[in-house]
Amino acid sequence: MLDQITPLILTLDEEANIERVLSRLKWARDVVVLDSGSTDATRSLLANFPNVRCVEHKFVSHAAQWNYGLTETGIRTDWVLALDADYVLAEAFEEELRKLSPGSDVVGYRAAFRYCINGKPLRGTLYPPVTVLYRRARGRYVQDGHTQRLEATGKIEELQALILHDDRKPLSRWVASQVRYARLEADHLCGRSWRQLGWPDRLRTLHAVMPPLAFVYCLTVRGGLLDGWPGLYYALQRTAAEAILSLTLMKRRVMAVKTNPEVPS
Repeated sequence: MLDQITPLILTLDEEANIERVLSRLKWARDVVVLDSGSTDATRSLLANFPNVRCVEHKFVSHAAQWNYGLTETGIRTDWVLALDADYVLAEAFEEELRKLSPGSDVVGYRAAFRYCINGKPLRGTLYPPVTVLYRRARGRYVQDGHTQRLEATGKIEELQALILHDDRKPLSRWVASQVRYARLEADHLCGRSWRQLGWPDRLRTLHAVMPPLAFVYCLTVRGGLLDGWPGLYYALQRTAAEAILSLTLMKRRVMAVKTNPEVPS
């Protein structure tokens, strides 16, 4: 099965992460890194891995970039393993891939994650499972808020091994990303009716509700209190992300009232 899989990774200034990710992909004959203009050492670090080839393409959206990777980078295998540049595969994950024998009705596999703070695995996080392995000809991405969603018609099965989500980029980079993500997420929320939203997104439209809920949920339900400082860091991180989104939504509300006094406050 491993010979039928091509890992595909999106990068932009990932020197803090990319070597750890690629070091767990030496089993792959061909690893495609789709870079959107890195200015740090990312590109030079790729040269340390002979099974990696880099394709550069200007970033427009996450969905568009993934779709470009699937169709325009010369991938020849039937299966693609779609990885963010901070997804580190454990040895158990590689072994599970090796033993897979998918039936003709199976189009993909979904994996859960173990979130890490500077290499320290946490007991629980808010990061959802993602379909990371799928038949290349059957998958296509659509934009969904600040990120992308894979559309693949057919049976999706669950992988047992976890992927480590271990992003070690600077905090300043994380904050800048959250501001950008919040704008996209606000567009997503404002463009849908109450009935079209799930309960987490409904709570987000109430503005100030989600930040304190995220903090308490991460520390208690997800066990952050037992993880010490990394658990507290993660809880504050998620609280800050929700607060940035709340501020973005509030700003739009304030501007709407300013330009249209009839909008109820």
